[in-house]
Amino acid sequence: MALAVPGSAALSSAARAADADAAVNGGFESGLSPWTCTAGTTVTSPVHSGSSALQATPQGSDNAQCAQTVSVRPNSQYTLAGWVRGSYVYLGASGTGTTDVSTWTQSAPDWQKLATTFTTGASTTKVTLYTHGWYGTGAYYADDISLVGPGGGTTTQPPTVPTGLKTGTVTATSVGLSWTPVTGATGYAVYRDGVKVASPTGTSATVSGLNPSTAYSFQVTATNDAGESARSATVTATTPARSDGGGSTQLPAHALVGYLHAGFANGSGYTRMADVPDSWDVIDLAFGEPTSVTSGDIRFNRCPVSECPNVESDADFKAAIKAKQAAGKKVLISIGGQNGQVQLTTTAARDAFVSSVSKIIDQYGLDGLDIDFEGHSLSLNTGDTDFKNPTTPVIVNLISALKTLKAKYGSTFVLTMAPETFFVQNGYQFYGSGKWGGQDPRCGAYLPVIHALRDDLTLLHVQDYNSGPIMGLDNQYHSMGGADFHIAMTDMLLTGFPVAGDAGNVFPPLRPDQVAIGMPASVNAGNGYVAPAEVTKTLDCLTKKTNCGSYATHGTWPALRGLMTWSVNWDRFAGWEFQRTFDSYFG
Repeated sequence: MALAVPGSAALSSAARAADADAAVNGGFESGLSPWTCTAGTTVTSPVHSGSSALQATPQGSDNAQCAQTVSVRPNSQYTLAGWVRGSYVYLGASGTGTTDVSTWTQSAPDWQKLATTFTTGASTTKVTLYTHGWYGTGAYYADDISLVGPGGGTTTQPPTVPTGLKTGTVTATSVGLSWTPVTGATGYAVYRDGVKVASPTGTSATVSGLNPSTAYSFQVTATNDAGESARSATVTATTPARSDGGGSTQLPAHALVGYLHAGFANGSGYTRMADVPDSWDVIDLAFGEPTSVTSGDIRFNRCPVSECPNVESDADFKAAIKAKQAAGKKVLISIGGQNGQVQLTTTAARDAFVSSVSKIIDQYGLDGLDIDFEGHSLSLNTGDTDFKNPTTPVIVNLISALKTLKAKYGSTFVLTMAPETFFVQNGYQFYGSGKWGGQDPRCGAYLPVIHALRDDLTLLHVQDYNSGPIMGLDNQYHSMGGADFHIAMTDMLLTGFPVAGDAGNVFPPLRPDQVAIGMPASVNAGNGYVAPAEVTKTLDCLTKKTNCGSYATHGTWPALRGLMTWSVNWDRFAGWEFQRTFDSYFG
């Protein structure tokens, strides 16, 4: 039985004759091309028709999505349909320009048809079709996927070269650009020093994530279905020096960061502040934790004598902090950790956070704050899909709180963050619950916080440990245990990446002096430990572009700030191996 399309009675026979199937290889008879799949393959059984079908198997952090982008006509109605089998199978379309749609089945032990309709927006010429399963629920199958509606038309030539490229507002970390519209263009690409950094649909863009006092060159191209134009004439811009005191935190060119178990022993033994070797440039006190998940009221309790018999007195602890600072070291309070869930759901919680954290900083005379929110502290509400303009209260309130603390303590305030890969690099594939829903809402949830604070952020040291496989910019999955994982994850931070695969929504690169690589100090400290030789390979590749192995980085960053580890205590337990590796490399 055919699906009834609203308004179809008004369509002329000529209009009906013009309808076509815009999906390419919807029956998977030609392998996976042009579908892009995270975990898919073609099989010969079971199939709905023909000789092949899609089989895709979700994992714990991957819903095994397969997608393709097709050409459509603006202001036109389309019917998306397909046959699926398995548990929790989805079929949908995004980028429609109106309301993105999806449909799903909870259980289809045999082939079941899914169908939905949508109308494209006034300027929509491309739509992405997708099917996916649900995390960890087993394999699903899909076959005979179609998108029936007016043909998208064919453009035979790329557009002409854009003209009139000029710079606009230039700050210490960004450059605004604009250019003249090109007839027949459906989009544009912006290049910085020869590298594509943005894909706007309009005739302006702001390139951010730049270094102060640095010269850059820019070009733009125009794109349509037929391809990309040649690059425009080059314009140059030099960013000014920072005027807000940024960079005055006086870290060494290469810094070693470590967490000190100040409130517990954790099997590694208690290490007194005065006994932390001089190699450690930033010492994070673990941890400040909330009185309840949503209170925002943070307390820092030092390790009790019953657990840490060799714990020093408060007076000696404070004196040791002052001695470290006199030697040029930074001592921070780290908030959160594995057990310290913090959700600033209200403005009252936000204000309590600012007040209580300030009290800790003032009581111990600390240099700043480290945000180590893990677990369910940060997630994105449904519909919050733009990392540049977040709307979720826990995100908005955290950003506001950190900006308030930075303003209160001034330019010397040290602000660092230690997110897990799931909350940062995983955003390359997934962001929040997604435009069609169904994803883990924590995916990429740190990105709006990092982006909003990038001009105030001293260091980002993502935890490259206790992580599942993460897709890198080479569109390959990378797993812990060797230099490759650290290289790929760090390359993403220093190159930038499209969020949730959207080339028009790019997370800009961080400055290399803002990035340190997080690694466990020993096999006891966490999953993902790598031997000193792998640490050296990682640093060689990222700072010298040598010893890289199979992964090709997108640049060379000799100004990479350094390394972070969990933890000082575990490194002492292991004979200071991590510290010695850092010292031998950076001298």
